[in-house]
Amino acid sequence: MSWTQRFASFCLAALFICGGAQAQPDAGNGNNANSAAAAAAAPAPTIAELRAQFTKLSNAAETDDDARKLLAQINDIGVQADKFVAARTGDLADLNAKLGELGNPPAAGSTEDPDITRQRASLTKERNALDADIRLARLLSVDVRQRGTELVTQRRALFEAQLTERAASPLTTEFWSDLREAWPDDLVRLKAMVSSVNDGLVAATQPGTRLPVIAALVGALLLTLFGNWGAEVLLAWLAARYLPAGRLRRSVLVIGIVASHVLLVAVAAHGFVEVLKEFATWEPQARKVLQSAAQLLVFMAFVIGLGRGLLATRRPSWRLPPIPDEMASRLAPLPWMVALVAVLAWTPAEVNALIDASFAAVVATHVLTALVLTALVASVLYLVKPLRADAAEAGLPERPMWVGLLVALIGMLMIAIWVLVALGYVALASFLASQLAWSGIVAAAFYVLFKFADDVFMATVSSRAGFGQRLQKSFNLAPQTLDQAATVLSALSRVALFFYMLVALAAPLGTGPGEVFQRSGKFGTGVKVGEFQLVPGAILSAVAVAVVGFVMLRIFKRWLARSYLPNTKFEPGMQSSITTLLGYVGGILVIAFSLSALGIGIERIAWVASALSVGIGFGLQAIVQNFISGLILLAEQPVKVGDWVVLGTAEGDVRRINVRATEIQLGDRSTLIVPNSEFITKTVRNMTLANAEGRVLIRLPMPLTTDAQRVRELILAACKAHEGVLETPAPSLTLEGIENGLLIFQAIAYVASPRLAGGVRSDLLFTILDELKKASLPLAVPTMVMTAPPPAPGGAG
Repeated sequence: MSWTQRFASFCLAALFICGGAQAQPDAGNGNNANSAAAAAAAPAPTIAELRAQFTKLSNAAETDDDARKLLAQINDIGVQADKFVAARTGDLADLNAKLGELGNPPAAGSTEDPDITRQRASLTKERNALDADIRLARLLSVDVRQRGTELVTQRRALFEAQLTERAASPLTTEFWSDLREAWPDDLVRLKAMVSSVNDGLVAATQPGTRLPVIAALVGALLLTLFGNWGAEVLLAWLAARYLPAGRLRRSVLVIGIVASHVLLVAVAAHGFVEVLKEFATWEPQARKVLQSAAQLLVFMAFVIGLGRGLLATRRPSWRLPPIPDEMASRLAPLPWMVALVAVLAWTPAEVNALIDASFAAVVATHVLTALVLTALVASVLYLVKPLRADAAEAGLPERPMWVGLLVALIGMLMIAIWVLVALGYVALASFLASQLAWSGIVAAAFYVLFKFADDVFMATVSSRAGFGQRLQKSFNLAPQTLDQAATVLSALSRVALFFYMLVALAAPLGTGPGEVFQRSGKFGTGVKVGEFQLVPGAILSAVAVAVVGFVMLRIFKRWLARSYLPNTKFEPGMQSSITTLLGYVGGILVIAFSLSALGIGIERIAWVASALSVGIGFGLQAIVQNFISGLILLAEQPVKVGDWVVLGTAEGDVRRINVRATEIQLGDRSTLIVPNSEFITKTVRNMTLANAEGRVLIRLPMPLTTDAQRVRELILAACKAHEGVLETPAPSLTLEGIENGLLIFQAIAYVASPRLAGGVRSDLLFTILDELKKASLPLAVPTMVMTAPPPAPGGAG
């Protein structure tokens, strides 16, 4: 597989990730637009025609190119069959619905309207024919997948056979003698190709067409050189002006530089090629040479743009990887070197394919590719090795252990490549060397994409971003929630990118863009784990449903709490309980919808619940009990938010009723967490359930000689004078009786809340004691009983 084909695969994979991948027509065909229009205007083939086309195709392929073409034809038939099924399934459903409206045929001996009978018969015939076509289309789709799998297996076998084929070693005389014998014929073919290209150039540079061709060449050079420079300056200005400050600017700038290099060079190269084709008649071989040269320039632009964007020698503050300035300056020639050496290794193989070179030339090309690319990798390692000391001096962190292991593995692989070349396994050596260099380019490109995916979500969703702060204010989200969401989204995007990186590097790598999309499509159909089918699209749908559902649920709860419920007659505690209960119900519905989008039906959820019932009954009994108790508290309202409750020796305000426990704020401002089952199974005193008023009780003992009527007047006056005492019910004073020779007076007053009773009682006691003292009405003094000590022993008689 050529470097340009791999580069096309990589670019198409990137487009596919971004959602913009489309099938590209053959670049060598000048009538692509007309062909596409004719294909769109032509009627879709029937299932019988597709089956006939499929039957005519061969079951085996002799070469890799034949297998690739055959696989493309088979996949096209499968796509058309799938389109037929998708288009006709709705029609079948409509016919079934119409038959359902007509009802079942009448029983034997019964009659019905002849028009209904004829209509039912016509619809049944049409439905049966359509159902048969759909079944045949699905069967054809299955046959296509099976044939495609067989062809992929054949291609892999051919590929492995070519890799394991042994040729003459370059260390033997046989290698050089074969090359010397085949050289005259190869030279004739090479001269013929050069002659065809030269004839085209001569025809294109005739006096009448020379000026437009030269103008096109100058324009292509100007667009390549000054266009890339201007694009870099413009991208840097746009990023600084419109993107938020942070890492996102750097990753976007790198991607923009790579895209501008590729786009401008592609326009310049292919545009100049089209100008040459316009002013001269080119042979098919010469056309392929021009097209290959243009693809070569685009590949070089990609590598150079990627290197320039990563090193950023002109803008050190925008550099994406943590590389000091001296290191970046020393590595500046590296992208040019990689591009030139890669082209040097690719060109002979491309020339061999164009001129149909001899087997000896192919073997020599494999040797050259293996040696040149391993020399390139060795040069890169040698160039980077002395920079470790510079990194330590610059204060950068030490190199991780996995980097050292990777470098050691690359060194061992290079030695293995040289050994394979010496033994004659030149195809395998060339393949390993090509994949080693290609893996480095792919790793550098996906490093940028990984950074970009992380920067996008950190710069938009996190609590430190402007958009994240607006989300926080709009939906009352916690900063930690936004940071966690940004981290999860970044991880999911990088996992998807990692999958496509593996697709680009997966064996066998001698495939084209079509097979990359085929593998992606197979992954998209899902992975079956036990009874469940995990489909990436369904997973994304489930995540989207969950996110949208919980956002809508939060908006609904805010509307209830702030707009609707305050306008009702419900108490604040009841409003909070209703909001919480509806939040639980809404959360359960959102989870159910998410599981449904994932493909897990209600019956499977019930099956899982029944399978876990034993574990719930034993291990989770207390949790389930508290959960059910919480629902009962929210529904029956024996205790609601804002109530003053007494539970055992603790009393305080109910602040929140959660799924498992209830929070009670005590008098010292501490919070008591009480399991919900305690409110259901034990005795709870709710001071504010039926009546929110508090009671103040004061008992005073006074001597028997006290003027009881005067005491009554003073105490009632003090109660009525206090602003915290309610007028209704009015304060009262009762004489409870006589205990131990004392009069017992009991005063009762009511306040607005039990929380005020303690403070009002204290104020009343201060006032009553002061008034009694002024009126010379003393309180009773506790009687102290004194006993005489026993007589001393031996005393006088």
